[in-house]
Amino acid sequence: MKTVEQILRAKGSAFWSVTPDAMVYEALRLMAEKDVGALLVLDTQAQLVGIISERDYARKVILKGKSSLDTPVREIMTQAVVSVRPDRTVEDCMALMTARRVRHLPVLAGGQVLGVVSIGDLVKASLDEKDF
Repeated sequence: MKTVEQILRAKGSAFWSVTPDAMVYEALRLMAEKDVGALLVLDTQAQLVGIISERDYARKVILKGKSSLDTPVREIMTQAVVSVRPDRTVEDCMALMTARRVRHLPVLAGGQVLGVVSIGDLVKASLDEKDF
């Protein structure tokens, strides 16, 4: 079974991030620009402190009547980030995502962010393996 490390090697390890002090509007603009559904939230030492997704925006800004222009990311980000090591398998990650109801998994090694895998990445890897 394919590992997360193999997926990152194939798709690339680029990921997009914002700081906790960025305004939600900036995060949304970056998500739209990069065509992604979530951003990592990194502190000034590049340590992962949260993740912000379209779901966070919908549930914690729009439905609560807040403004994305003057709400900082730290107020709506998910702080308890579910992450994986690069040696985890596609099957492990899919089970984890299903159990924890998340769509994006940061990949960490030694506290350092190596990349992010999405549910789409995992489904594609799983289908590629079946085709092979």
